[in-house]
Amino acid sequence: MPEDGRQKVEIVEFSPSFADDFARLNYEWIEKYFSVERHDREILDNPQKYVIAPGGQIFLAVDAGRAVGAVAIIPAANGVFELTKMAVTPEYRGLGIANSLMDACIEFARERDARTIFLESSRKLGPALALYRKFGFVETPTDPNSEYSRADIRMELAIETPNM
Repeated sequence: MPEDGRQKVEIVEFSPSFADDFARLNYEWIEKYFSVERHDREILDNPQKYVIAPGGQIFLAVDAGRAVGAVAIIPAANGVFELTKMAVTPEYRGLGIANSLMDACIEFARERDARTIFLESSRKLGPALALYRKFGFVETPTDPNSEYSRADIRMELAIETPNM
């Protein structure tokens, strides 16, 4: 990785050419800490159908043509989006890439008049939870109908609308 990695990494929107990278980045961390679940496979193996077509977006951090980070944001209900599948490859962690991916998702949701972004995660993922808290996400009751058996924490971010 180049020393000036921060300047080289750019955040781009999903294109089908990045589908394999989106899956690879996420399968990597899910398999390390958990078991891959049905809903993981749906999103990761068919992002066009489960993320893009419903009106969501996948943002990728790209360095010299290589995807080194990814996150998806998916509409869940009127004014509500789900943040999911956040990943940064290990050798690129600590460079602020997750911050840039979060900024892109929040801006995407804001542009679509979202009121709330929620996410489901696991308490095992301390650095991820710290990132979410840094961005203003607060813990809310877990969803008993969650698609993920590993989800033992649910967090929400209230989106502030700019003064007009």
